[in-house]
Amino acid sequence: MNRKHTAPDGLVIVDKPSGFTSHDVVAKMRGIAKTRRVGHAGTLDPMATGVLVLGVERATKLLGHLALTEKEYLGTIRLGQTTLTDDAEGEITASVDASQVTREAIDAGIAKLSGAIMQVPSKVSAIKIDGVRSYKRARDGEDFEIPARPVTISSFAVYDVRDAVAEDGTPVMDLVVSVVCSSGTYIRALARDLGADLGVGGHLTALRRTRVGPYKLDAAKTLDQLQQELSVMPIGEAAAAAFPRWDVDDKRARLLTNGVRLEMPEEYAGAGAVAVFDPEGRFLALVEEQKGKARSLAVMS
Repeated sequence: MNRKHTAPDGLVIVDKPSGFTSHDVVAKMRGIAKTRRVGHAGTLDPMATGVLVLGVERATKLLGHLALTEKEYLGTIRLGQTTLTDDAEGEITASVDASQVTREAIDAGIAKLSGAIMQVPSKVSAIKIDGVRSYKRARDGEDFEIPARPVTISSFAVYDVRDAVAEDGTPVMDLVVSVVCSSGTYIRALARDLGADLGVGGHLTALRRTRVGPYKLDAAKTLDQLQQELSVMPIGEAAAAAFPRWDVDDKRARLLTNGVRLEMPEEYAGAGAVAVFDPEGRFLALVEEQKGKARSLAVMS
């Protein structure tokens, strides 16, 4: 029996390959899922690999809220070289012998970049300055400043320290690090700032995102795997994993889907986005508490 293809509603957790932009992955997924309605939660630079959360069909409504969740990364920071882009994609602008940098100095530098900090994003980033992408201003040779923004680095740990020699013969030092941070943090800016603090410069040479909110690398599939078999996390399961859950009775479910602002239990005060489910376990909406009432963020009907 021929059935018209309809793409399933849900999240797809992709293990993004290096060299792809986040938009490239979305374009590929549109072909795999046979729908235009695909989006992503939080970009990854082309050089980076790892967890990229995509929404298909109605799950695209969740993406803006998922983008705000905590991220986790594994990366390699090279001390001793600065680049135009703060990562290995950019032209090297300075090389300094980093062989004398001590572990104590590294740990002290990392301590300064931990907790609640103000961070200046890389100039070659997608941030808009007066409506124009920062990377475009940088490419056009403009002299401009990006204001520092608050980010939270919950954990910044060094797993390994390796002495190395750069292509130009400069003795450098490679640090294998893990970072847990808030949305909007630039790991290459951490590499730049650590190198600057140590007086030798630094940039990011490798980056792998291992977690976005509750979604981890072990649940991610490569594009090749998804081409073979599209693996979609149902929208209700995805919402329950990412947000606090509020189960309502049939009457409240009807009122909510008709736009009535219900009273919310006190336990959800200040909880941010909350996923609402009906008695049959159907995911109805994302709401947030506002003056004791449920304000709709996204309705799934």
